[in-house]
Amino acid sequence: MAGSGRLALRTLPGSGWVRGSGPAVLRRLQDSAVVQPGFLSKDEEETLSRELEPELRRRRYEYDHWDAAIHGFRETEKSRWSEASRAILQRVQSSAFDPGQTLLSRVHVLDLEPQGYIKPHVDSVKFCGATIAGLSLLSPSVMRLVHTQEPGQWLEMLLEPGSLYILRGSARYDFSHEILRDEESFFGDRRIPRSRRISVICRSLPEGLGPGQPGQPPPAC
Repeated sequence: MAGSGRLALRTLPGSGWVRGSGPAVLRRLQDSAVVQPGFLSKDEEETLSRELEPELRRRRYEYDHWDAAIHGFRETEKSRWSEASRAILQRVQSSAFDPGQTLLSRVHVLDLEPQGYIKPHVDSVKFCGATIAGLSLLSPSVMRLVHTQEPGQWLEMLLEPGSLYILRGSARYDFSHEILRDEESFFGDRRIPRSRRISVICRSLPEGLGPGQPGQPPPAC
């Protein structure tokens, strides 16, 4: 299991964004669990944060999620965006989703307080399709994936502000994922201090759900 004394293994020589339990899991998830650091410029980060802040400020942090997966959070689903933010989200769609994939019209926005965290979970296929892509704002964090049947097989992703993460295929269905709480937030031997974190999450349409059908509860991503 991912713990102290772990060997830092990376998907690509010189890459410092993904590490795992061994070469096999890194090969398996090379195209299924992806981090693109620096996807957003500083100006784009600020554009999204400024647009989201008034709506998030009206909500209180909660400590009981409907599926018990999140602690210390507030969230919303957003379908109306400024022109600048729409351009950013279009880039996410082009980078993370296949041309034939339809996205859910509402984008999930999840705000974790500094002591908030996301517990290990596997998103239900009823709530989102084969691909999830998330932009990270404000604070770095570590996402950990653990195989549901073989817990010795794990992967960790360093999500810095402005990065884009993508989960698809095996990473979606065969591995749980979580955002580590502050006191556990290490990437190898490197301490990754947590503060408030906002994620902006785009999801492909669940299989069999038409674009005009009512949305499902958002997953914890």
